[in-house]
Amino acid sequence: MSITTERSGEVVQGVAKTEYQRRLAERRARADRLSRRERVITEARLVLFLSSLLIAWGIWGAKLLAPWWIGVPVVLFAVLVLIHEKIRRRVSTVRRAVEFYERGIARIDGDWAGRGVQGERFLDVEHPYAADLDLFGKGSLFERICTARTGSGEETLAQWLLNPASSKEVIARQDAIAELRQRLDLREDLELLGGDVRAGINPSVLEEWGREPRAFQGIAVRIVAGLLAASAILAIVAWATALMSGKWVVLVFLVELLFMKSQASRVHRVLANLDRRTHDLILLSELLERLERESFASPKLIELRSALDHEGSTASHVIARLARLLALLDAQRNQFFLPIAALLLWSIQFAAMIDAWRGEHGAEIGRWLAAVGEFEALAALATYSWENLEDPFPTVENSGAVFEAEGLGHPLLPEATCVRNDLVLNEEHRLLLVSGSNMSGKSTLLRAVGINTVLALAGAPVRATRLRVSFLSVGATLRIQDSLQAGRSRFYAEVTRLKQLVDLTRGPRPLLFLLDEILHGTNSHDRRVGAEGLLQGFLERRAIGLVTTHDLALTDVVETIGSIAANVHFEDQFESGALLFDYRMRPGVVRKSNALALMRAVGLDV
Repeated sequence: MSITTERSGEVVQGVAKTEYQRRLAERRARADRLSRRERVITEARLVLFLSSLLIAWGIWGAKLLAPWWIGVPVVLFAVLVLIHEKIRRRVSTVRRAVEFYERGIARIDGDWAGRGVQGERFLDVEHPYAADLDLFGKGSLFERICTARTGSGEETLAQWLLNPASSKEVIARQDAIAELRQRLDLREDLELLGGDVRAGINPSVLEEWGREPRAFQGIAVRIVAGLLAASAILAIVAWATALMSGKWVVLVFLVELLFMKSQASRVHRVLANLDRRTHDLILLSELLERLERESFASPKLIELRSALDHEGSTASHVIARLARLLALLDAQRNQFFLPIAALLLWSIQFAAMIDAWRGEHGAEIGRWLAAVGEFEALAALATYSWENLEDPFPTVENSGAVFEAEGLGHPLLPEATCVRNDLVLNEEHRLLLVSGSNMSGKSTLLRAVGINTVLALAGAPVRATRLRVSFLSVGATLRIQDSLQAGRSRFYAEVTRLKQLVDLTRGPRPLLFLLDEILHGTNSHDRRVGAEGLLQGFLERRAIGLVTTHDLALTDVVETIGSIAANVHFEDQFESGALLFDYRMRPGVVRKSNALALMRAVGLDV
């Protein structure tokens, strides 16, 4: 069985940028109109303020007007304040839409590095390919494709890049991405829900909070708190009307104080991780509500949409209830309301209600956040697909070790400078040993193979004219470095990684190995013997891959291994003191080096 998705014949290169530019112009024009309206209202408010001063003089100074005249500018001013706030929010929303399309155009133009979410927290230097293939960090694949607004979305996307999916899951993701790719309005709406959801929502904190045991068992505490609050109010009223002595008011306050102290630890357990999350939960509720209004056709999206339902209600409605409770709880932060809140045992009553909400719905928080995370990860890959409509979905084989590409390029390079190559690795052609001069394209080829494999097994489109790939484990040695803190050399770090890749060959999936300058930290004899033994072991265990080297002695390994291995190379031309590269892969071994020319070009006397 294979996974195949055809590219639509209606897709033409440049349509995404054209649509972005059209929408950007429209949003900018709308922002200008709203800004002009906002300025008019601001000026009108100033006129009303000055008018109110004139009317006040006419009433109390010149005695020309009746006192009720002062109400006219006051009422009109209040109406303008409400209108101005509404327009201000609309201006802010439209400006975020402008930024949304500006970022999209920047990504298409290749001007995106350093502007997005870089995902450094997901980088594990011990991972077999994450650092080597530039998955995270400035200018990384994650920064290029991540448009998620929540931590859950970022986490999901990162895990998809780090862990290849099953064949069934890849099929489902491809179908979902193909459907979401055309839903630009939905992606814009999700972007415009609030200012910056990403800054606050912490999925792990919310999930952990939802799974914790209840702090308040039953409704006894809520009943006692309500009775004490009512007693306090009645005591104050009775004292104010001389029906009760003040000492009874003090007594009620003392009882409340003792009750608050007895419940303090429980209140803290409930509110410790949520008292600053009100805004985030409101935004999460809005995000869920927007997704719940959408209907889908692909099985994956239908499944995720159904995960947002809850016993006749919806996740957005349930979370909105919690958000409202937290908003009311936050009211006690107002210095004028604080004394009243203390009198009403505000914290205890709302902590008990929030705890009851958690007891009923807390276990589902993880499911809801996971669904949101998957929606956002799929939307991010759909945006990437929309912005690279010429990039097809690959054909992914269930068995064997295969990587066969036509027009393979690196997806992080601008299309204008991306040189593409054809490449075949399969059961008959298992190893390519790549030689070539410095900066000629050897390492870029390895990264292009690796990063397109990662995209393919995440369910995403790939940078190729055509790609057929099987379910592979990926391992690479492109960014192996020494460590002063760990007390290990680069060579030791490399052989440690190589041992990790050997272990991967014992797993259920064939290994795709990408070895850059294999064993170059040791002498030529040991390098030759070690590389030959290592590669023989890889190939005996069904692995396929590429190896680069500057040491032309290693190219003889191909003859030892036999027909399943081949030499290929990249070359350059040195003309008028400048190196020229075409980045084309050619058969055979490179016949020249540019090292001496490079040294002389920078002024070294060699």
